[in-house]
Amino acid sequence: MSVDDTSAIPSDFIRDIVAQHVAEHRYPKIVTRFPPEPNGYLHIGHARAILLNAGIARENHGHFNLRFDDTNPAKEEAHYVDAITADIKWLIAGWADEQLTFKPAGAVPMTQTIAGKTDFQVASLSAQSPGAEPFTASNYFDQLYDYALELIKHGKAYVCDLSPDDTEKYRGSPTEPGKDSPFRNRTVEENLDLFQRMRAGEYPNGARSLRAKIDMASPNMWLRDPLLYRIRHIAHHNTGHKWCIYPLYDYAHCLSDYLEGVTHSLCSLEFVVHRPLYDWVLDSLKLPRPLPHQYEFAKLIPTYTIMSKRNLLRLVQGKVVSGWDDPRMPTLAGMRRRGITANALRRFVIGTGITTYDGITDIAALEHVVRDELNQIAERRLAVLRPIKLVLTNLAAGETIACEAVNNPQSESPTKRSLHLTREIYIEQDDFAEVPPPKFFRLKPGGEVRLKYACIISLDKIVKDEVGNLVELHGTAQLDTRSGQPNSSKKVKGTIHWVSASEAMDAEVRLYDRMFTVPEPGAEADFLQALNPHSLETVIAKLEPSLAAATPGQLFQFERLGYFTPDARDSGHESRVFNRTITLRDTWAK
Repeated sequence: MSVDDTSAIPSDFIRDIVAQHVAEHRYPKIVTRFPPEPNGYLHIGHARAILLNAGIARENHGHFNLRFDDTNPAKEEAHYVDAITADIKWLIAGWADEQLTFKPAGAVPMTQTIAGKTDFQVASLSAQSPGAEPFTASNYFDQLYDYALELIKHGKAYVCDLSPDDTEKYRGSPTEPGKDSPFRNRTVEENLDLFQRMRAGEYPNGARSLRAKIDMASPNMWLRDPLLYRIRHIAHHNTGHKWCIYPLYDYAHCLSDYLEGVTHSLCSLEFVVHRPLYDWVLDSLKLPRPLPHQYEFAKLIPTYTIMSKRNLLRLVQGKVVSGWDDPRMPTLAGMRRRGITANALRRFVIGTGITTYDGITDIAALEHVVRDELNQIAERRLAVLRPIKLVLTNLAAGETIACEAVNNPQSESPTKRSLHLTREIYIEQDDFAEVPPPKFFRLKPGGEVRLKYACIISLDKIVKDEVGNLVELHGTAQLDTRSGQPNSSKKVKGTIHWVSASEAMDAEVRLYDRMFTVPEPGAEADFLQALNPHSLETVIAKLEPSLAAATPGQLFQFERLGYFTPDARDSGHESRVFNRTITLRDTWAK
């Protein structure tokens, strides 16, 4: 069973606004969107935006659009589109996937009209069909170009010849007003001609740009004649070589929202200062109402984690990690590969709430939810990570003693599996001490301990080689202490796990831990200096034979050790690789 408490409707200021709009019948249908740029993988911070947008659509029987804001071909790649799409489907599957709206292949387009005369075709919000694809800003490039022509005709935009450096100098500073571009007063006819020639590819990169004509003295720097279009002679992953001018995010974003019928455009707090530009573009085109409106909320920033996509890319390119889906990464792909479930991630993210102030969330809160979730659903198995051989001398070679183990004690109908106790078994190095510390209740000279699901054993002999290295242990199995036997109620203070030496399989087990040693690595002069040197340890472990059938996506508790899952990339018939999702207890709290 699962601990899914994400079906309850959360309460926050954005949902209050939406509820009021629904009560007022302001919109025929609530439409939200998540608009990632395909220049990297999604991380845990994005999960808040996804679940907020998808959740509001889910709660109001609306639509949730996945749209790629792919307006910068220099940094964007098609494989990021595929990865992001897979991550979002995984995160909301079975929760709000019925609200996820794609652009249906071959859909009948609907018509939008600006200024009462110009028609633009965009994808219908009809039901998803086979072959459907996510929405993309690049599919609106024709419409966006025509909108730009309208702005020029209304005297709201002009072609500027300032270089990028000079454009920045002319903007001024937060304490000083900017200066008008010397090209600001070009005629409408000249601007139309130059902009059309920009599209035709007559000018090199950076030679000209299209800028909004707003106010160079505005206290809001984003309203100081911002760029709308720039020249980029580079192929686009979706449109190929069709375009050599590309719209800027602030221009494309609001119009893409409008074209898709988005009602509530939800952004993180850094876009508060962008909102006046968002509204200015829509108002300047005199578009039919209703218009989308932007609302802002605080980002999710967990401790011991970095959220900057630029820094995550640095980890990937520097081969500090094995890729974007490395299980130590805070990416959704990495977390999924590590064995964190979508439901656990939803529980954590939704539980953090939605606020209007930035803050840092303790990563231990996520780890607590993951442990709680996996404790309910993970099947129990026996594994020995650092094996010592123990010979039970009172068992004959080839003799097997049948034992029964519970698969999941948390299940409403627990099932059992068979284990075989044999003459030679493996136990953990940490479960033996030749010179035990105080209160050591595991195996020690003259001591007794219970083998989980089997019987009590006693230690008789420690075998070492000629230089004093431990070779193996010899002991006696007290078979009458097994379940159902006369002395099964005999008490000992310690219980340890084990696997049969003759039946166990070898597997590579990757012991993952937090990537950084400080709560706020991004605040360091160089975040790489805060890397945890013990974030990954690899051991060759001995696992009970039933794990040979384990497949990626299955979740296990290796008893007394932690939660593990087969690696989705490296584990197969030729090699067995398991990733540690999380330890059984919070060792960082100490």
